[in-house]
Amino acid sequence: MKIQSSLQKQSKVKNIKTSAANHILNFIIAILSLAIIFLAYSIVTKLQSVSLAEEETVKKNIPANIIQVEVLNGCGRTGVADKFTNFLRDNKFDVVHMGNYMSFDMDKTLIIDRTGNKANAKKAAETLGVEERNIIQQVNEDYLLDVSIIIGKDYYRLNPYK
Repeated sequence: MKIQSSLQKQSKVKNIKTSAANHILNFIIAILSLAIIFLAYSIVTKLQSVSLAEEETVKKNIPANIIQVEVLNGCGRTGVADKFTNFLRDNKFDVVHMGNYMSFDMDKTLIIDRTGNKANAKKAAETLGVEERNIIQQVNEDYLLDVSIIIGKDYYRLNPYK
């Protein structure tokens, strides 16, 4: 009888110890779950505020801090696209592509807005010395850039050559 009662006491002590350990572990799991939920909420709200800020920039027609452009030679003169690219990079534009336009018969330099924020195209035009009437808007989600610049035969009158 004594042996049985001492075994029961030992098992009760073990149950109390494991029960306390289980409660502590459950408490830690609950705290970690709350931390994960808070971090996930923070990430979602941060991403939403970034996209809203981008939309506001487009709506307010304010030029972006970094304007990504492509420079295309539409006049046929070699080296013109290189000169324009260097000039734009010196003026804090991010030239992501440089090449030839589909033809070399462009009389006037053309600035094309690709994102719907015409302020980016206006800033590029002002920097190059292109008249505002030579800015057009062709929004295209497939282009991963803000502005396309097609250099025309009037290149020698623009700021990179002054």
